[in-house]
Amino acid sequence: MKKNYVLDTNVLLHDPRAIYQFEDNDVVIPIYVIEEIDNFKRDLSELGRNARQVSRTLDALRHTGSLTEGVQIADEAGNKLGRLRVMFTQKEMPREFANSHLTDNRILATAMDLKEREPAVRCIFVTKDTNLRIRSEAVGLRSEDYEADKQETDELYQGTREIDFDRAQIDAFYKDGELAAEMPAGHPPNEYVLLRDRESPTHTALGRYNAAKQRIVPLIKTMKEGVWGIRPRNKEQAFALDLLLSDDIKLVTIVGKAGTGKTLMAIAAGLHKTMEEQIFHKVLVSRPIFPLGRDIGYLPGDLEEKLSPWMQPIFDNVELLMGLSRADKKAGRSYKELMDMGIIAIEPLTYIRGRSIPNQYIIVDEAQNLTPHEVKTIITRVGDNTKIVLTGDPYQIDNPYVDATNNGLVHVVNKFKGERLAGHIALNKGERSALAELAANIL
Repeated sequence: MKKNYVLDTNVLLHDPRAIYQFEDNDVVIPIYVIEEIDNFKRDLSELGRNARQVSRTLDALRHTGSLTEGVQIADEAGNKLGRLRVMFTQKEMPREFANSHLTDNRILATAMDLKEREPAVRCIFVTKDTNLRIRSEAVGLRSEDYEADKQETDELYQGTREIDFDRAQIDAFYKDGELAAEMPAGHPPNEYVLLRDRESPTHTALGRYNAAKQRIVPLIKTMKEGVWGIRPRNKEQAFALDLLLSDDIKLVTIVGKAGTGKTLMAIAAGLHKTMEEQIFHKVLVSRPIFPLGRDIGYLPGDLEEKLSPWMQPIFDNVELLMGLSRADKKAGRSYKELMDMGIIAIEPLTYIRGRSIPNQYIIVDEAQNLTPHEVKTIITRVGDNTKIVLTGDPYQIDNPYVDATNNGLVHVVNKFKGERLAGHIALNKGERSALAELAANIL
């Protein structure tokens, strides 16, 4: 049965193409949503860009017919969807709603008015505001979250699997350095495999499925000697380090809770590929500026001083890898040595738009705080001979406009799962300390 979907402001600011996500159902935008979007259009952030795109889309549709009466919309292939309408209402909300959330109340009132005008058509109010969904249900109006881009984290691709083999096959894998393996159609091209002996569970091997060769290949040998003093402590870390050191994989996503070694291994691998193997010119490290959500201009000093509070975890990891003793630090040695040499560069994501970045090892830490559009902007900056690594924990999000199911990191994992240039691994075991692991699990 056809439905009317009434969209809240935050849905359009989250996804400016949301009006095309409701198949052949009608989409209704309250005029008060347009007014709120207008308040964001001069913003230089992601919200401002989305607000301007929404305005341009609605203006283009305005030329095809009356937005008040409804205009036909179609997808990119030209297939007709439903109608889009812009509505206002004279309806008033109950007295209990009158003293706060005035714009939200007008938006809700529009949805309620539509429900009463067209009782034969099911009316659904769509908002990403949890409290507004509760208030909507309280007045008898069906509400839903916007879920077009959601990926449930408990179903998130892990990047690994276990496969049973005969003892002779595992022995052949160690001897020959590869093992033929027929995987089902659509199998991820860079998935990591624990080869397990059917008869002896302790007889195992670790490998990566190479889709081009249709074989399971061993992990890179470099990690056995350590990478800048870092050796994997579990099989998932071994898989992650192999991804970080593999030249044929240009996009790496690493998901894991606090203390699993995501950032430390990424920086160690980047320094190894830059200084030891000289594959890249430098390591470029960045993080979203959260949780306060203010631009770096609010902090005193030059760019490096402004970024220092946000980048301190990166600096701590670099100094750990440098092996600086207390005496070294007293003597003035620090991460700045590598920055002065041009080996490491720290940049805010704010200034990455419009650039082309070749011959660099890019690490974007805390990528779960990025929107899907921001991640697209970053990845499309990658030039020739550049590798990009995204790390983060979907359960530790400071950005109020994304959540564990629709952030940029999860979005990339889902979209690049089947691409040969990309690889992913989920780290589950904390290695920072026994206390840190216990805290991550029970708090």
